Amino acid sequence: MTAPSAPLVELAHAYGVATDYYDWKGRHVLVEEGAVRDVLHAMGVDTSDPTAALHRHWEEPWRRMLPACVVSTQGDGRWFWTHVPDGDPVEVWVDLEQGGSRYDVPQVPHWVPPREVDGRAVGEATFAVPRDLPLGYHTLRARSGDTEASAPLIVTPAWLGLPDRLGRRDGWGFAAQLYSVRSRESWGVGDLADLADLGVWSAGLGADYLLVNPLHAAEPSPPMEPSPYLPSSRRFFNPLYLRIERIPEYAGLSTAARAKVDALAAGVHDRLDTADVIDRDTAWAAKRDALRHLHAVPRTAGRELDLRSFRRREGEALRHFAAWSVLAETHGLDYRDWPAALQDVDSPDVAAFVAEHQDEVELVEWLQWLLDEQLQVAQAKAVAAGMALGTMHDLAVGVHPGGADAWRLRSTYATGISVGAPPDAYNQQGQDWTQPPWQPSALESLGYAPFRDLIRAVLRHAGGVRVDHIIGLFRLWWVPAGRSADQGTYVRYDHEALIGVLALEAARVGAVVVGEDLGVVEPSARDYLRTRGILGTSILWFEADEDGGPLPAERWRELCLASVTTHDLPPTAGFLAGDHVRLRHRLGLLTRTLEEETAADDAERESWLAEVRGRGLIEPGADVADVVLGLHRYLTLTPSRLRCVALTDAVGDRRTQNQPGTIDEYPNWRVPLSGPDEKPLALEDVLTSERARALAAAVDDH
Repeated sequence: MTAPSAPLVELAHAYGVATDYYDWKGRHVLVEEGAVRDVLHAMGVDTSDPTAALHRHWEEPWRRMLPACVVSTQGDGRWFWTHVPDGDPVEVWVDLEQGGSRYDVPQVPHWVPPREVDGRAVGEATFAVPRDLPLGYHTLRARSGDTEASAPLIVTPAWLGLPDRLGRRDGWGFAAQLYSVRSRESWGVGDLADLADLGVWSAGLGADYLLVNPLHAAEPSPPMEPSPYLPSSRRFFNPLYLRIERIPEYAGLSTAARAKVDALAAGVHDRLDTADVIDRDTAWAAKRDALRHLHAVPRTAGRELDLRSFRRREGEALRHFAAWSVLAETHGLDYRDWPAALQDVDSPDVAAFVAEHQDEVELVEWLQWLLDEQLQVAQAKAVAAGMALGTMHDLAVGVHPGGADAWRLRSTYATGISVGAPPDAYNQQGQDWTQPPWQPSALESLGYAPFRDLIRAVLRHAGGVRVDHIIGLFRLWWVPAGRSADQGTYVRYDHEALIGVLALEAARVGAVVVGEDLGVVEPSARDYLRTRGILGTSILWFEADEDGGPLPAERWRELCLASVTTHDLPPTAGFLAGDHVRLRHRLGLLTRTLEEETAADDAERESWLAEVRGRGLIEPGADVADVVLGLHRYLTLTPSRLRCVALTDAVGDRRTQNQPGTIDEYPNWRVPLSGPDEKPLALEDVLTSERARALAAAVDDH
């Protein structure tokens, strides 16, 4: 391995690219020079002369009057610079988001020597953001002589925490993979009507939230990506989750059209009601045909006004998403394979295509409006039934490299790079998630608007959001094309800005933010999240003390969501049986022998069972169901403010939903909710389950 030279190391660090790191075993790892250069090239950096490139990097801000974006925490008086010809005066003020201006922007006595840039002397003056500026998206302005400049100024909350409506009490909720929770009315896939029913039922058991898998938009036509964590768009939702019969236009179908729609439903029920697999393609093909019939039904004047209002609010992003969807049905699901003229969202060819296919574009926009309606109903019903938070959505790490977001926001994504994770105890070969990462500098230049917009969309009808791999807002593992997952490196992001925008959007709607901070995590990142009032995630099996033993309940974090298991492990019944070890062995994912891995897993699991038995929560000779109850009762001994129960544990399911590190080797994200006998369960069976009621009572201390 060739280590990077000292000038290349300095250049990499200037762009936030790591040249070394510590792995999951605490070993110091040097990043290979070629990987560092590949990552810098993906950022648009010429590495042929690292010293010259570094000089250009440091010189660039001196050509700007204001920073690209200023993100401040309310009350911190963040400093920012202005650059003007040396000796010239500069005036700075703030235009407020809600109207009006503030001219009391104080200059800070902080002298910086002038610098010669492009043959002229440039001076720097330092100012501070007024400490009492309201939260929001403001505009920073500067004027010097005849020159003016502006930049986004984002003032974010210092602390988010839990919403007031939860009070000082602890809360709990269920976590469900919605697609797997099929009712006898849904078309082969759990849908938003099922979400509403599941929310009302959960509220009746004392739950404060219902955490669901990402409902992000997938492909507009088969084959549909099964993973909810590899969406086409995180900004929009998947119409697969629509309940056809709950769409108001269903009542207005003609007799002939109603017969066609009902026949489509009957065909899906015949094929999928008892199927031991989630078949998205069959379900969506039927739903798509049914939705075309409903789209042809005239809307009432009021509903037409509502649709127009939705289109205005969603604006250009919706139009571009709809354009991609129609283009994808014509030219293929990966925009990188389209004719070159169609790969640019702003090209005349795209505009001409949209004009020729306006009906289809409007259909896609209409589908997003329907999703907005049904998501609103599900949230309203959950809250009305007594939930403090209601729906908690899950936000995926990234998007498909050829999907809608990557197309419409192409300049914000790095090309030739995939996001992933370095090797760890559960994925010892590393992971490549095939998703392109955001360019840090592009996000800053856009005032973090793409990130703001997707957080705003996911929280529009929700009481919370779980951010998958929230550590990616601090640093992401970039894997250059052609390299294996363990040959990447970390790239740092402006976490203060990203966490600030996340907290601001959540504060505006009174939502909670839970960060999935598992895996290889810098302790400073968890500390920072805690200081901003962002909850972490604690999984019982992963909570360890300094010696690697079980972390006693009293020492768990207060500001976190605590759970026994997670969707990347089997349900607790399967975990207790060691199913995950045998599965990883069968798929070739272990670096130790099966015997070694089984012995280590048995020892770790038994140490936790001994801890829980020692608290008197598991009786000698307890069966699996009672052990699961005892493990969940243990969560109530912790100070954690939110507790989470996997719906799979509530019904005695055993099969894992996802095996990290695999694609087609295992039916990831296609396993229906099942009972202890591994036979699929209908939602109606869940709603009357005494086993689920008992587990809810075990964690409910209201």
